[in-house]
Amino acid sequence: VQLQASGGGLVQAGGSLRLSCAASGRTFSNYAMSWFRQAPGKEREHVATISWSGISTYYADSVKGRFTISRDNANNTVYLQMNSLKPEDTAVYYCAAVNLGYWGKGTQVTVSS
Repeated sequence: VQLQASGGGLVQAGGSLRLSCAASGRTFSNYAMSWFRQAPGKEREHVATISWSGISTYYADSVKGRFTISRDNANNTVYLQMNSLKPEDTAVYYCAAVNLGYWGKGTQVTVSS
């Protein structure tokens, strides 16, 4: 079972990135999926969660209105669209199926001022 995050990179403040999380080895379509991030010297924090159906979404206050989580169950993929990026969004971003205990390797997002 693997969760592979991709799409990170270096972007200027105000820019956008779209992260993808491809799941393999089993289907995750019946489970909520989440994105977390960890900045240097800080604890890992929750960014966003999407229900198994995609109907319900939850966001950290720090990203609400700027980030959008979505999923494509047919392709076992979860996305995080990040707009209006700020330097404080710089972190390693991880996708996770928390209820199943699966965490992917992270992808680095760096936002320059």
